[in-house]
Amino acid sequence: MSEFSRRRFLQTGSGLAMSAVLPGAVALGEEQAQPVASGDRVRFASIGVGIQGSQLLRNAVSLPQAQCVAACDLYDGRHTLAKEIAGANIKTTRRYQDILEDKDIEAVIVAVPDHWHKQVTVDAIRAGKDVHCEKPMAHTIAEGEEMVAAVKGSKNFVQVGSQRVSSKVFAKAKELYDSGAIGEVHQVELQLGRNSPGGAWVYPPPLDLSPETLDWVTWQGTAPKKAFDPIAFARWRAFHEYGTGMAGDLMVHLLTGMQFVTGINAIPDRAYSMGGIYRWKDGRNMPDLMVTSFEYGNVPVTVRLTLGTETPEVTRVMGPKGVIEISNTNTVTLIPELGVDRSPAYGINGFPAAMHAQYEKQWHAEHDAFLAEHPLDDTMMWKGPSWDELRPHLATFFDAVRSRKPVVEDVVFGHHAAAACHMANASYFEKKVILKTA
Repeated sequence: MSEFSRRRFLQTGSGLAMSAVLPGAVALGEEQAQPVASGDRVRFASIGVGIQGSQLLRNAVSLPQAQCVAACDLYDGRHTLAKEIAGANIKTTRRYQDILEDKDIEAVIVAVPDHWHKQVTVDAIRAGKDVHCEKPMAHTIAEGEEMVAAVKGSKNFVQVGSQRVSSKVFAKAKELYDSGAIGEVHQVELQLGRNSPGGAWVYPPPLDLSPETLDWVTWQGTAPKKAFDPIAFARWRAFHEYGTGMAGDLMVHLLTGMQFVTGINAIPDRAYSMGGIYRWKDGRNMPDLMVTSFEYGNVPVTVRLTLGTETPEVTRVMGPKGVIEISNTNTVTLIPELGVDRSPAYGINGFPAAMHAQYEKQWHAEHDAFLAEHPLDDTMMWKGPSWDELRPHLATFFDAVRSRKPVVEDVVFGHHAAAACHMANASYFEKKVILKTA
């Protein structure tokens, strides 16, 4: 590695405490919680306490700067769950409007199915609440635009819950990219694969689920009305009426990380998807395999997703000076490239012997001094501890409620990532290239 690069990249950066753990690698430090006076704690409520919502609530109540005072869910069993997590004294309700009417509640976590994100979030903003909204931010591009407009016309803010922007590993990758480690990005490759029923959202409905324990009519929202369906309730991610499939559940994380690292905070100019339902032929209407190509200006971005083969989560950012690769969200690797020949070109093998020798001699005279000053750069690796960035992401949200400082994954950032996912899905269903609309 060049002297500049070695000094630059081995410094403690982005507030990271680092120490050597194995040859060529450094470790990124653990997250440290800061004490908060009890009177400064943010009073919040959770709207949606399902699979992800319960995880958000568990993390939120562990933070010193947050206090849960209420929870809302259309399924009564989750009222019990919310009290098990946050305490028996919290208020529970089926009506999210009850939460928004409570003037003592400052912020809400919105973790409802995708088709409810927009309405709950917009209503919360209009009620004067700050909002942490699960990803993808909206169910359609039009809904995302409405959410952006609602926030711009208010004093409140939205943070979207695709937590790569709060990862120390992704922060290190961003530091490397911003320092010029690989030059200007030329292309990005993203991939993620699962291979299990749980990974494909084949979740069991609650054992007591019924029209009596669930407000099924309200749960359907703006979706086409149908008879009570426990499978749709438990596995809504696999149905476009309620969810956004792999794009909104998985791709959005990858695109969020890419936007954060490279600074490409925009809706892609075009998208084209291929795929189908290859393994999980269980009545779902969202694909279980999808490959999408995006164009962000002059940067091609390829995303490969599957629910039929276990593959690592990889973000690969490529430029003329090398590659930054993030794998499984806990390791970032810098692979520097000088981008020059280190020996005479392969093409001279077609020269006659005398010409070959003449060219080779001239080549070494012109290049050897430069190559001696630029030895092969070392691949460098940074590894993060085994912690989930969800908790620090929520900490960022609650800190911003108090400080009013902008968050990274705000409503515009979240809209851009979600819009790309909607373009990918539209291309899959319409079997054509989808262009960004003005």
